[in-house]
Amino acid sequence: MQTTVTIDDQQLKSLMSYTHADTESEAIYKAIQSYLQQAKRQQDLLALRGQADIEDNWQAMRDLEINK
Repeated sequence: MQTTVTIDDQQLKSLMSYTHADTESEAIYKAIQSYLQQAKRQQDLLALRGQADIEDNWQAMRDLEINK
């Protein structure tokens, strides 16, 4: 699919630098791929919310570690 977008020149240069892309299209493609991967990871993590039973005993564990 082709789409026309207006992107600030400095931002596009920075994007190309960060993604090590040779072309503007490649830089934008890499940025979109990275964003989608990050969004998927975030959704996966949020889906786990409430599924782990974690005790709030960090202070007791810390005391045990210090007193060894």
